[in-house]
Amino acid sequence: MSEEIDQHVRRKYDISQKLGKGAYGIVWKATERKTAKTVALKKIFDAFQNATDAQRTFREIIFLQQMAGHENIVELCNLLKADNDRDIYLIFEYMETDLHAVIRANILERIHKQYIMYQTFKALLYMHSADLVHRDMKPSNLLLDSECLMKIADFGLARSITQLEAGAADSASVMTDYVATRWYRAPEILLGSNKYSFPVDMWSLGCIFAEMLRGKPLFAGTSTLNQLEKICEVVGKPNDDEVTAMKSPFAVSMLESLQTPVRPPAAPARPPRAARPPPPPPPPPTAPARARLRRALLLSRWRRRRGTTRDGRSSSTTPTRTSSTCCRD
Repeated sequence: MSEEIDQHVRRKYDISQKLGKGAYGIVWKATERKTAKTVALKKIFDAFQNATDAQRTFREIIFLQQMAGHENIVELCNLLKADNDRDIYLIFEYMETDLHAVIRANILERIHKQYIMYQTFKALLYMHSADLVHRDMKPSNLLLDSECLMKIADFGLARSITQLEAGAADSASVMTDYVATRWYRAPEILLGSNKYSFPVDMWSLGCIFAEMLRGKPLFAGTSTLNQLEKICEVVGKPNDDEVTAMKSPFAVSMLESLQTPVRPPAAPARPPRAARPPPPPPPPPTAPARARLRRALLLSRWRRRRGTTRDGRSSSTTPTRTSSTCCRD
């Protein structure tokens, strides 16, 4: 897992700074020598070490290539193999920040939140119309720039559900439950269901929307069971029909172990409303709103370099998402 960059990559790209490092790789900000275009250079460690890692890398590359051109999905510009034939370099268009960092900085105005949600719905509609479910929607996978342009990233856990919806009986039609960061994971996945579809992305997006409004995660569970408890405290436990529809052998026993109140009886159904035309899409933020966002991003970066938060506290005392609480369990 060397952080060294191969010479043939350095001949194509000037490395500016390291943006971050995770379990799967490391990302740098770089400039393409030929075009002077700013890009994000991602080195994936041991991309083909085992079947799981190889499948994740393959999916991300293939799906991004197939969806190239959509304005709200990050563009994969190039890919290069490493000299050791184990690592691989993915070159993406550069985005200044992500929604997780922006939420923590508390710099979004109402128009920004509205426009981010609109763009995310557009991207999900595009993916779902192609029978593709992302399965890892979370704030850190929604990239932003200072113009409030949003792009969805990280398709390593995405899956095509064409075979699943066609009722294929082979093992390829079974979806794994080992997906999505816990705080944004849909209840059916938490309960061990391996037959799910587009609603898991919509649940995650609802959690993201609530986090933008609240400034903190909606369901910040510390374990799978604790996550279920927090959800059931708000929406109640699923009824028998809902549990049966999940087709999970673990759902009943997991729900019985929770200490949460039973959902109250449903209110009588309201008469259907008359059909109304869909509302027009929200306009992009005005020039003054974009300018305020740019200033706020610059101020946020300055505070991070100084090691202080918005209220003047040391950043070392600011709660952050650690791998023990927010990563896949």
